[in-house]
Amino acid sequence: MTMNIAVIGCTHAGTAAITQMAKLYPEARITVYERNDNISFLSCGIALHVGGVVKDAEQLFYATPDQLAKLGVTTHMRHDVLAVDTDAKTIQVRNLVTGGEFTDTFDKLVVTTGSWPIIPQMEGIELENIVLCKNYNHSKTIIEKAKNANRIAVIGAGYIGIELVEAFEQLGKQVTLIDNMERILYKYLDQEFTDVTEQALVDKGITIATGETVTSFAGADGRVTTVNTTAGQYEADLVVLCIGFRPNTELLKGQVDMLPNGAIIVDNYMRTSKPDIFAAGDSCAVHYNPTGQNAYIPLATNAVRMGTLVAKNLMKPVVRYLGTQGTSGIKIYDYNIASTGLTETAALAAGMNVKNVTIVDNYRPEFMPTYEQVTLKVVYEAESGRIVGAQVLSKVDLTQSINTLSVCIQNAMTMDELSYVDFFFQPHYNKPWNLLNQAGLQAV
Repeated sequence: MTMNIAVIGCTHAGTAAITQMAKLYPEARITVYERNDNISFLSCGIALHVGGVVKDAEQLFYATPDQLAKLGVTTHMRHDVLAVDTDAKTIQVRNLVTGGEFTDTFDKLVVTTGSWPIIPQMEGIELENIVLCKNYNHSKTIIEKAKNANRIAVIGAGYIGIELVEAFEQLGKQVTLIDNMERILYKYLDQEFTDVTEQALVDKGITIATGETVTSFAGADGRVTTVNTTAGQYEADLVVLCIGFRPNTELLKGQVDMLPNGAIIVDNYMRTSKPDIFAAGDSCAVHYNPTGQNAYIPLATNAVRMGTLVAKNLMKPVVRYLGTQGTSGIKIYDYNIASTGLTETAALAAGMNVKNVTIVDNYRPEFMPTYEQVTLKVVYEAESGRIVGAQVLSKVDLTQSINTLSVCIQNAMTMDELSYVDFFFQPHYNKPWNLLNQAGLQAV
């Protein structure tokens, strides 16, 4: 009896799950439904493409329907799943090209429907040249429209927004960055880090409007001309919305357990509250180690890991998910920045009793011909000393230190333990007491 596996959605989590399942269960019948005309697009590369670093957007795809077909997978592109019945194990599908509808059945269902940008419902949102930034077609639209735009407003100062702002500035555009929080990159970095970053953007002539909420858009001849906020108005002939994402999980509403925002709750083996229904990627909540709670953290890295685990655990629970720290990095002009876990701001907002150590030092001995300053901040619980978050910023690339601290958080290590971990010393790279050891020692 052949096992029927249906997969809905094929970006990072879907592609990872499908390629692994094809290898692990060669006898199974795997059917993929994807409403777009492409799969596996690395949206984190959009800003690099806009800025001309990646010349050819085709390089941002890492799998094709043909490659999946070689693995024996049937991929239905431009097919929209309209409904899922998790008890009857059926799905209702529409072919977007012909308009025809049909029903399919499954033994196992993998929901990797991803997320979609949040679109604020407000006056003027339907004007032309207000665009989203998520998939391949968006990236083509942004590049086309940016050619003829001089004033570009980016709304949302998260990673995607910041990277686009830098790309647009390097193309010679006049750029305004608008965000309703008091500072940029609010979710990822504390103020010591965002102050430096904001200054780097301002030095390039970028207008930063933080602490302002967009209220409406105005236009002429159906095209946007102005962005109105709670504190002013900004001229723009192109607006890119990067406000954030919400999970695409309408299909399973009321059928499996979810967070209030619609993110599907899965266990350590990627199983939903219904047996035989698995989920991974941006459609899901993840187990967030710094707090021990479920959280919504849409990242490509999480998606690929979770998709791979779906395949491993499809028949029986074998490999446990280790949770996530939400580790991420970004390069802004000359600065290499990375963070993991909770910022001090977020930890205090969550009611945690935390302390922090912030070290500003040269990353290697001053007797070397050159040396750069580095800022490292580690946040930890006051009582236990358990590490819950860290951030680093410097002109030399020390971002890997944040991967190290991610491992520390995952393993619930304390500042005491960090003080004496065995790290190498070599004058080309660091000082006799490694920066991470120093942070631990200062806390103790």
